[in-house]
Amino acid sequence: MQSDEVRPADGDSHEYSLVRLELLDQRPGLSNAELARGTFVTRQSMNVVLRGLQDAGLITRPATTDRGRALPAHLTEEGHRRLAAARSAVYAIDQRMTDAVPGQRLADLLADLDRMVAALDG
Repeated sequence: MQSDEVRPADGDSHEYSLVRLELLDQRPGLSNAELARGTFVTRQSMNVVLRGLQDAGLITRPATTDRGRALPAHLTEEGHRRLAAARSAVYAIDQRMTDAVPGQRLADLLADLDRMVAALDG
């Protein structure tokens, strides 16, 4: 089951679209290369994604820049609105999942998840 609020506008995997919008929300003005590094894709792939997000009206990029070749990307009002709606949907899903765990098990589950993350860190 997938909420319509977390479906991407560009046909991309919703997790990655949300990550890109989140990254731009946290660090407005990132370039194509910076976004590619931050989301573990190639610059070429990110350029295609950014064009899709721009065509969907979720980001803006200038046609040219005064310095270098990097075109800074920014969320539009619609991009901010879609990101806020997606966050709300994700938080609601998170709450439903958390509510499904009996209270006495939740602390143990969270501790187990912390240990799993720590195991990935080394």
